[in-house]
Amino acid sequence: MILSVRSRAAAVLAVTALLGPVATQAAAQPAAPAKALAAPDIPVSSVKAHLTALQSIATANGGNRAHGRPGYLASVNYLRAKLDAAGFTTSLQTFTASGATGYNLIADWPGGDPNQVLMAGAHLDSTTSGPGINDNGTGSAAVLETALAVSRAQLKPEKHLRFGWWGAEELGLLGSRAYVNSLSTAQRATFAGYLNFDMIGSPNPGYFVYDDDPAIEKTFKDYYAGLGVPTEPDRVGDGRSDHASFKNAGIPVGGLFTGAGERKTAAQAQKWGGTSGQSFDRCYHSSCDTTANVNETALDRNSDALAHAVWTLGAPAAR
Repeated sequence: MILSVRSRAAAVLAVTALLGPVATQAAAQPAAPAKALAAPDIPVSSVKAHLTALQSIATANGGNRAHGRPGYLASVNYLRAKLDAAGFTTSLQTFTASGATGYNLIADWPGGDPNQVLMAGAHLDSTTSGPGINDNGTGSAAVLETALAVSRAQLKPEKHLRFGWWGAEELGLLGSRAYVNSLSTAQRATFAGYLNFDMIGSPNPGYFVYDDDPAIEKTFKDYYAGLGVPTEPDRVGDGRSDHASFKNAGIPVGGLFTGAGERKTAAQAQKWGGTSGQSFDRCYHSSCDTTANVNETALDRNSDALAHAVWTLGAPAAR
């Protein structure tokens, strides 16, 4: 049945009167909160290019990038030049260890709440026995490339983003300890969290997540669950890398690890692939820790997980 124009108008008025309060309530509903921006894919080719540069630095400087050796300062200068060009405010903190000057490289991204600092870091030094490409070129390169991704995106996070590369970790976490000890009580209280990345491309990798701060741990575990990759808590690395310096100061910490000299179990090999009974990294602290000593899949996954954590925990607002 087709209504006349007058009848249709009357019907519309009647329905509007009947549904008016409901329509008003619907219109008054607040808009859904903006979702956090998704992190970009971190190109593993770019991370590997940094590893190639660190390998070249080691080769040109006695085969290593150890504290107090020229290869370490050359590594610092390589990273700093990249960060300065990308718009970061960089600084070098010096300390003394074993009679030599050590260096921590700190890079701050402009903006964000200075009372909510989210920091990601990695140790940059190797042992004297080799170039230290998995330990810890992988963590250093992934943190660097994530920082450069922040610049490319011109990210405007709610939290203040800071990145750090530590010296003399191999001598007992000395660089990160010097940094944390230099912070006042008030400065320590501004930290929302510290994320640590030490050996994230082991050639026979496991996928270990630090089980310290629950919110940070969940961020990484959720990311890997989305990939369908199971994880395990990091029981071995706890206290053996730079996050311990922050944790001991009461700062929330988290991070990723793919294993060192420990052997992969049969259950882990079934879960992750690789070779059971073999070390996660057979070249741990050895001269063969070169660019050939890196699992590209693990490096790619962990680099993306790193960026995901920075974007998610930094809580950037979508625009």
